Amino acid sequence: MARKAEESRFELQKDRMLRAAARCFNEKGYSGSSLRDVANILGLTDAALYYYVRNKEELVYLCYVRAADVGRESLGRAISDGKNGLDIVTRYIGYHVEVMVGERGPIAIMSEIPSLKTAHREEILAVSREHGARFERVLERGIADGSIAGCDVRMTGNAIMGALNWVPKWFHGDATVAAQVVAEFPGILSAGLAPGIASGRRPQRQIPRPGPAIR
Repeated sequence: MARKAEESRFELQKDRMLRAAARCFNEKGYSGSSLRDVANILGLTDAALYYYVRNKEELVYLCYVRAADVGRESLGRAISDGKNGLDIVTRYIGYHVEVMVGERGPIAIMSEIPSLKTAHREEILAVSREHGARFERVLERGIADGSIAGCDVRMTGNAIMGALNWVPKWFHGDATVAAQVVAEFPGILSAGLAPGIASGRRPQRQIPRPGPAIR
């Protein structure tokens, strides 16, 4: 029992550390953040952090693993709960932002992958590619079942994922904004996917007028 209690305390403190680190990296970037910044948020000494990580690179890596886990869990839950492709997409967006702006946030933006050492970089890229491919299969399912209009699933997936992944950059903990994000983002990001809406809102192509020369 004592060992389990110690493991639980370790995991809780590690999660606090990763949330604090995500906040630092999202606000200041990799080069602008230090272990001391994270320690200050937590009220710990620099040395205390070395109980959990060996260096800043490992801390970034663990933040990205956590971010990938959140995305995978949210999509898996949506696939289990959803009735069709569009419903899965809408649920996934809702489940994902719920974590990002909720008590488990902030989640790190994966904008510093090149700073990781080779093994960590390849692992995170592989996980990200698999997550993107899984989401594209959901879009393909929606096209097949008629709930989503025909589209380029790669471009559509990248657009939705890009909007989702950038939420931690501009969300800073306001409870009112959090409620708005959870309530409105699923509809905003899935708007236009349904066949009737997509065809009804497609703008007519216009011939561009020549603009001023760019120098």
